[in-house]
Amino acid sequence: MKRLVREYEFSPEQLNTVRGLARKLSLTETTASLLYARGMDTEEKMLSFLAPGKDRFLSPFLMQGMKEAVALLTRARDEGWSVAVFGDYDADGIGACAILSRALRTFGIEPYLYVPERAEGYGMSISAIDQIFDECLPDLIVTVDCGISNADEVEYIKEQGAYVIVTDHHELPERLPDCIVVNPKLHDDYPYDNLCGAGVAFKLACALLGEKAYAYLDFAALSTVADSVPLLGENRDIVAEGLKLIQKDPRPAFRELLSKTSEITAQTLAFTIAPRINAAGRMGDAKAALRLFTTQDETEIVPLVEKLNLYNAERQRCCDELYAQASARIREEGAYGSVVMLAGEDWNAGFVGIVAARIAEEFSRPALLFVKNGGMLKGSARSIEAVNIFEALKACSEWIEEFGGHAQAAGINVKEENFEHLKDALNEYIAANYAREDFEPTLPVCTAQEDPQLLAHELERLEPFGIGNKRPLFAVQAGRVEAAPVKLSSPHLSFPLGGMSFMYFSGIKDLKLLRSDVRKTIVYEYNLSMFRGREYLKGFVRAVLADGKSGREVELDAFEGQLHALGVPPAGMAMNTEELNELLSDRLRACAYGLAAVYFSRDTLRAFPALQGLPVDVFRLSSPNVGNTVLYAPEDGCDLSAYREVVYLDAPAGSPCVTGGAKVYYNGEICGYEALKKSEVRREELLKIFAAVRTAHLKGDTLAEAAAFGRGLGFGEKQLLFALSVFEELGLIVLGGGEVHIIRGEKKDLNDSSIYTAAVRMKGE
Repeated sequence: MKRLVREYEFSPEQLNTVRGLARKLSLTETTASLLYARGMDTEEKMLSFLAPGKDRFLSPFLMQGMKEAVALLTRARDEGWSVAVFGDYDADGIGACAILSRALRTFGIEPYLYVPERAEGYGMSISAIDQIFDECLPDLIVTVDCGISNADEVEYIKEQGAYVIVTDHHELPERLPDCIVVNPKLHDDYPYDNLCGAGVAFKLACALLGEKAYAYLDFAALSTVADSVPLLGENRDIVAEGLKLIQKDPRPAFRELLSKTSEITAQTLAFTIAPRINAAGRMGDAKAALRLFTTQDETEIVPLVEKLNLYNAERQRCCDELYAQASARIREEGAYGSVVMLAGEDWNAGFVGIVAARIAEEFSRPALLFVKNGGMLKGSARSIEAVNIFEALKACSEWIEEFGGHAQAAGINVKEENFEHLKDALNEYIAANYAREDFEPTLPVCTAQEDPQLLAHELERLEPFGIGNKRPLFAVQAGRVEAAPVKLSSPHLSFPLGGMSFMYFSGIKDLKLLRSDVRKTIVYEYNLSMFRGREYLKGFVRAVLADGKSGREVELDAFEGQLHALGVPPAGMAMNTEELNELLSDRLRACAYGLAAVYFSRDTLRAFPALQGLPVDVFRLSSPNVGNTVLYAPEDGCDLSAYREVVYLDAPAGSPCVTGGAKVYYNGEICGYEALKKSEVRREELLKIFAAVRTAHLKGDTLAEAAAFGRGLGFGEKQLLFALSVFEELGLIVLGGGEVHIIRGEKKDLNDSSIYTAAVRMKGE
């Protein structure tokens, strides 16, 4: 289950400071608290954060190697050298090429551009260098977004008689290239080390052209967002200025890419433009994206954008297929260690990074996906916020042929025979250096006492949001929520709560939970929108966390779920309560993953002290990370197939859960369907209930709600719910418009109801 954490907690002294800053800057205490918690702990820092812009840009000459790079490029211009720019195939590398190529032209150098295709591998290679020499015979090669790990290739270039300037932002290897190197991670006077590759190229452009280079801030902003570097410090200034440029006067390529977008934010760049630029490289045509961003012929733009749109659609399809294959492998092999590592024979190297990121988020652990190529495995690693995957790989480098990257992402080459060795080494290193809590999916939330409309306006000043400066989340407690689809058959829900309107996109999966009386926490973010000149405030729901131990009427919802799952109980090993409790205790101590404990009767959990204190999900899992979990009243079809062991704390009446290859245990002492065994199944009793229902005008969007509404009929809620379920299955009643409708003139045999016959069988009648 996801865990709520406070975004900030202050000592009395810090709280006084925050309140003082809020007064000085005319901010709400919530906004001031957010800024303070995110590192803006002085008036000057807060003002700087709230007013990002070009006046805060750092001097590029503070960066080591910058003066030497400018001097060499000046010489190249003055002496008419042939200059090649070597980039990378992703959105950062393409943006960096666009920036530096335009800057060099303005400076007086017409560069030759080279971006390898993904199949050639990341960074420089001897074959790529040979191609560059064959095509343009360079006197100087300048790298962007790569090169820091290519010491051998730099020596090869120098042997061919050319100079090299490496501009990069990736982590520093033990051996640096012997040439001019510009990288903010070097120990120099430059105070900010989180620039992306295009950010470094932009700083070089500024060193060459001064403020004329600001014309390329749109490329720098896109690449900064696309490369998932923190949107703090100078990155924030770059993105803020780049967004202004795009919003005010987008260049033709951006205008075409954004033609169907009304609002332009950092998220727009991240989810609309960046995937299309990356898709070209992933589909083996990075040069199409490079051409789009470097062409001076505007007639090329529309067909190039159309090509990138097609690439992106194909990329999405291929990624979905690869994800499905990887997920099936995880269910088959399990994911119970500190990392998830998989290798596939036919996987596309262009997509493993995207899928690895998705798996890392889903399982709350670093994920490494590899593609087999002969005896070598080429892979991509993606991590979670708490784990520095670069440092982990560095610690396990004896099993790695080559790797490079940064804290959250890396590329890796491994010999096939070393795959399991690397997996074991990473599991050992991460387990030794990180606590279990680091892998728990968390949601940082803020508390707010101010007027929501005022606060929402203030929070807009914290844009652009992204890595390192996430959109603030808030939480509200709720019981039963009157949620409903926004329209017929829509997967999106809306509901009122606490005087505000909420929207829950793709929230249909939680409709039953929202409408139950289980205590729950709604996690949301503020959203302001304009419609027909009027401003609207909504809460956009990001998560619903339930206290599965709470609620009374939820037992009716649980009972309804049991009725839909009636059938053959799951096969497994029968144990008594004491044995199961010992098993659970052992498993919980040994590993944080792979155990699902399921129960159906509210009283059952009291018999298992090993589970006391653990949170309880209800109806469905709140997190797919295969963490040890307790689940009450799972919905029919609940997928637990990724778990190693499924323990039914009380014997179920059917098989509601998909358990796949998991080892299944069930309690032979406690029955989880006592209420069903007590249900009256005699025909005359059911006829009595049907007669009462015909005149009762029962209200409810579910049968459980209708049964609760009819509690005054004198039959007992669960008995009434059982009867209603049988009647619905036989077609004697139908739910619609929030009430139960009688289908008149129908005559049915009770034995045509699977619910009825299963209940009769269980009662032995």
